[in-house]
Amino acid sequence: MLKRLLSTAVLLTLTAAIAHAAARVPQVPVSGTALATFFASQGQTIDVNNQQLDLQTMNLSSTPAFEAHVFGTDLGATFGGYNTALAVPPLYQIVPGSITTGWFSSTSFRTSPTRVVVSLFDAADALQGSTTYLSGPPDPSTFGFYVQQSAGGVFYTQDARNPGGTARILAYNGTGSATGWTWFACETGAGPGGDYADFIALVNLSLALPVPALKTDWGTLKQRFR
Repeated sequence: MLKRLLSTAVLLTLTAAIAHAAARVPQVPVSGTALATFFASQGQTIDVNNQQLDLQTMNLSSTPAFEAHVFGTDLGATFGGYNTALAVPPLYQIVPGSITTGWFSSTSFRTSPTRVVVSLFDAADALQGSTTYLSGPPDPSTFGFYVQQSAGGVFYTQDARNPGGTARILAYNGTGSATGWTWFACETGAGPGGDYADFIALVNLSLALPVPALKTDWGTLKQRFR
């Protein structure tokens, strides 16, 4: 059974970006029922083998900031972003490994100078520290996500960067209470293939559907995604 590592949320006052993510071609076979069972436990109606999105590279120019919920069984794994246009991109850590339950990070793109700012909050929404990433430079128009497993291996949304050029992170539209959010499901095993339920992030990129600006609080979101 999947063990929840982290639930991350902050007051959201984003104007949602309107973009339309195409379907991944071909769809990647997902073995077993772990991912489908996880989605069902979160109130999601997702066909894990036939509703994958082509989000290897994302244009987040209209997304000034985002947050992520993280789940999984790979204890100690970290989640972050990178500039997909660079041959050897620096990694911008968004969620530290083995973070305390209820803590979360908020990531925003800034200019003058171009940078990514990641702020860490505790479960009471109190700021615990911020990290600024300048190298690369960060580019929201060519952005991808990575998962670094506890054993040290790094897997990317871009298939070509992974061992053997295989898909290691699959993307799905959120449904129901997660409409307008995007799921990223990672396989951290030896591969190729797998159940893609080792590390899962839910990010409010609003990539697939236009949604209204949302204002909420930690208590409300905890009830929605527990």
